[in-house]
Amino acid sequence: MNDPKKPTFPERSVLFVSSEVYPYAKTGGLADVSSALPQALREFNHDVRLIMPKYGFIGEKKQKIHIINRLQGMDFQVGDTLATVNVKSSAILTPRTRVQIYLAENEEYFSRMGLYSDPNTGIDYPDNDERFITFSHAVLGLCKRLLWKPDIIHCNDWQTGLIPLYLKEAMKEDPFFRGTKTVFTIHNLAYQGNFPATSYPKTGLPLEYFTPNGLEFYGNMSFVKAGIAFADAITTVSETYAEEIKTKEFGCGMEGLLNKRKKDLHGITNGIDMSIWDPEKDLNIVKRYDASTLDIKEECKIDLCDSMNLPYQKGTPVIGLIARFVDQKGLDLLVEVMDPLLKSGAQLVVLGSGEKKYEEFFTKQMKKHPKQVGVYLGFHDNFAHKIEAGSDLFIMPSAYEPCGLNQMYSMRYGTVPVARRTGGLADTITDALEATKKEPATGFLFDKYDGKSFWKALERAIGVYKKHPAKWRELQVNGMAKDFSWNRSAHKYAELYEKLLAKP
Repeated sequence: MNDPKKPTFPERSVLFVSSEVYPYAKTGGLADVSSALPQALREFNHDVRLIMPKYGFIGEKKQKIHIINRLQGMDFQVGDTLATVNVKSSAILTPRTRVQIYLAENEEYFSRMGLYSDPNTGIDYPDNDERFITFSHAVLGLCKRLLWKPDIIHCNDWQTGLIPLYLKEAMKEDPFFRGTKTVFTIHNLAYQGNFPATSYPKTGLPLEYFTPNGLEFYGNMSFVKAGIAFADAITTVSETYAEEIKTKEFGCGMEGLLNKRKKDLHGITNGIDMSIWDPEKDLNIVKRYDASTLDIKEECKIDLCDSMNLPYQKGTPVIGLIARFVDQKGLDLLVEVMDPLLKSGAQLVVLGSGEKKYEEFFTKQMKKHPKQVGVYLGFHDNFAHKIEAGSDLFIMPSAYEPCGLNQMYSMRYGTVPVARRTGGLADTITDALEATKKEPATGFLFDKYDGKSFWKALERAIGVYKKHPAKWRELQVNGMAKDFSWNRSAHKYAELYEKLLAKP
């Protein structure tokens, strides 16, 4: 039965295309978005289906993956190689909805244990161009084999950037796709899928598209540029980031094209899956709580300290960090402020992996300050939930952040974020000194990208935690009251789909 409060749209068929989808494969927020957004769109009565590559680590029995005979043996020419793709089927199941997911299987390209790089060396696969050219062909081949024409093909990040152009080429000869519109979502413009010009012939596209107005990008071929240039609409994952990428500072060389297409560029802030990230029901944390029982959160803090081999100290703030260890995440600023942070008496809990210099830095700090620094190198979903529930503060000093999800997870758990005012962080956090009746305070922000500014914001946060418990509790409750559900974002995507389909 339809929810009378939920806006209704005409039933549409939507193919959502992504290189990673939780729980099948994940390197970052793209996987979470690619799982949650289709489920939210499904509740608008859309026929939403997903497609992703079938990587070697995806277990068929565990994920209940089935063979679909008519989707076997699709052949595509990729340069000098004839790539054969079989497509299998599974489903993302939740208590509220079921979303069909297809997995494109190719022994040569997708049976590896890494998504984009060798997990042993961290080096990108040299044939990533061929891998995602093959995947792009498989997306359109799937539709033809199923005789299922999507109204919208929603592509995500560089790995899917060629699809809008392939679709336009197909439409010239094939009436099957006539009327199908494409949306291309940029989750992080820094990852562009740029390959040497010698990769271009592998696409099978006419030479006319390898120009500065097409796929050519400073002598290379760019997958993400194809998506920006040829999709019917371009979206990115927050309103502020949509404005930022039109500037030289954040545009990564694409700012000219993005300004040219600014009427087709839309910022839609991501949501979070509030059924998974819910402190009232989370089975990963030692005690469950809500805004009216926030005192229980202290037991989660005790459990977190115990899990990280840190002594629990009542009244001492625990600061959480979950991140890929790359410069983008502002870890150089954290290195800069580590001494005053430790002198303040605070404890730091870190979960993540990445660049060796940061892994070595955090490991050294843990050994040097075993009572103040706890580190888990790698990713562990259970620990991620423990950190969100057990920390008092959560830091995100990012150089840029297209959207960010952890600040929303943190607020949901009554953990107060300290972040740089950029991208989705600016759109989702209200600084303690800038509150209004409409936008109550939920965290602490800083503007200038330097250690001094970061420490000033962190020092403010620690000061409120230690000296003003009533104000601190107010920040926690305000954050927990925010609606970060996907319903709001999905509604905006559904509206965008309707606008596109209304155009000739």
